[in-house]
Amino acid sequence: MNRTRRSLLQKIGLASLGLLTTSAPAWATPLLWNPCHEGLPAHLAAHPIVQAAWQGIDPADFWDCHAHIAGVGDSDSGIRLPARQGSLWHPVHYVQRLFYLNAACVDQRPGQIDLSYIARLNRLLEQFPPGAKLLLLAFDQAHKENGQALPEKSAFYVANASAQALAARYPDHFEWIASIHPYRPDAIDALQQAKAEGARAVKWLPPAMGIDPAEARCRPFYQAMASLDLPLLSHTGEEKAVEGMGETAFGNPLRLRLALQQGVRVIMAHCATLGDEADLDHGQQAVSGFSLFTRMMDDPDFRQHLFGDISAITLRNRQPEVLHTLLQRQDWHDRLLNGSDYPLPGILPLILPGRLAKAGLLAPEVVPVLNELQTYNPLLFDFVLKRQLASQGHRFAERIFATRSFFVRNRP
Repeated sequence: MNRTRRSLLQKIGLASLGLLTTSAPAWATPLLWNPCHEGLPAHLAAHPIVQAAWQGIDPADFWDCHAHIAGVGDSDSGIRLPARQGSLWHPVHYVQRLFYLNAACVDQRPGQIDLSYIARLNRLLEQFPPGAKLLLLAFDQAHKENGQALPEKSAFYVANASAQALAARYPDHFEWIASIHPYRPDAIDALQQAKAEGARAVKWLPPAMGIDPAEARCRPFYQAMASLDLPLLSHTGEEKAVEGMGETAFGNPLRLRLALQQGVRVIMAHCATLGDEADLDHGQQAVSGFSLFTRMMDDPDFRQHLFGDISAITLRNRQPEVLHTLLQRQDWHDRLLNGSDYPLPGILPLILPGRLAKAGLLAPEVVPVLNELQTYNPLLFDFVLKRQLASQGHRFAERIFATRSFFVRNRP
């Protein structure tokens, strides 16, 4: 885990015990612990900025493309966590787990955590107009180069069958995205099965899973993906949320060129908006991951197949300059897709509307409304926040939030 992330989590843990204070103005300071309010109040549901967020967007086309399934495996959910996340001998992982569970407002009684996570998601979506959906992410285990699974090295595990079952059980609220490690001996068979069972894409987190997207052994998997028309949603940039294999170099956007060259539609999660990467084209010097994302987005060879999702771009560890660029690059907006990275929007200290207002990205008068909305419905908060962002008069285009057509193509 990155030292900066570890430091932040340690500070959050101390603050939750009342051992850390802040001098920020009260209107700009969120709570550290999500109070998990239930039932969206009428004054928020009918607020002009909430109502305005839907202007120009058909809710039936609103598919949040980046939502995690989380829990502790206390049911038949198919979720598995490494032991360190529940151990005080690993305090950073332990605090991290507590904040994730609090962000999702789960019932922490034995046997209720996994079930209450999904129940809460359903309640949040009931506060959206009918038709709006989340794409739930499966999450495969880390694997060795020889294809052997490494459960002890895996950040967490969510089986494809679990994501598929939730989408089948709650079809009005969920679709699903498979996760298949390309080194697995059965990778292509699993890909074909996922397609047959309704998967809309494949999710990778290369640094945690130990996947080198530039490795030649991935080529047959990419070719199968292209023939099945399944997009790849792959993390890009520095990874701070989960550790796993810790292969930090594998988040480099340039390493996804091989997939693009095989005809795969690639969605670069987070638009590589965090951290530095090696510039593989110019002597390996460290440059921002976002500059490499920009280079690839501007490459005419990739315009048909390269996309970015805007999940996590408003987190406090992102520089305001990348948001200004994403808002102003209207020529990219046909290739940007909305995602929330839920449950992260429910971790209140990670997104600071007041900071965004100070950077000239939000009108100051909307900050108190957004801060309150986050404590009731972090999914809706994430959407409304992004609809309020502006830079030199430019806002995110409505089509960024109408993602359904990207994932359905010729499917129902």
